Amino acid sequence: MRLALSAFLLDAAFVLAFVVIGRVNHAEGLTPTGVALTLWPFAAALVAGWLVILPWRPWRKPKALLTNGWIVWVITVCGGSQLRDAAGEGSPFSFFLVTAVFLGATLLGWRGLALLAGRRRRAAAE
Repeated sequence: MRLALSAFLLDAAFVLAFVVIGRVNHAEGLTPTGVALTLWPFAAALVAGWLVILPWRPWRKPKALLTNGWIVWVITVCGGSQLRDAAGEGSPFSFFLVTAVFLGATLLGWRGLALLAGRRRRAAAE
């Protein structure tokens, strides 16, 4: 269970980083209200993604980390963009692409690195 909580918190940190970097790059400021308004659609979608994978007990199958990551990534990107659009913030295709690339690199990237590190540790132990 600690693995799942750690993975969720790392995912949440990357979603927050995406929002902060975006707000800084667009000179929107880092006020708590502004960050919260930009963050909520993606945070809600991230939680939804995690709720979808929980029945598969991701904490019991570390090898499924990357597979579960794809599900979380797709739901976070698509759901966050849809919620943002529904809230009237808009989600142009260029924004969607940047969102997909950044969150793909981070949400899937750390999982890939964790799997490689686990394989190397197992290989070294043999």
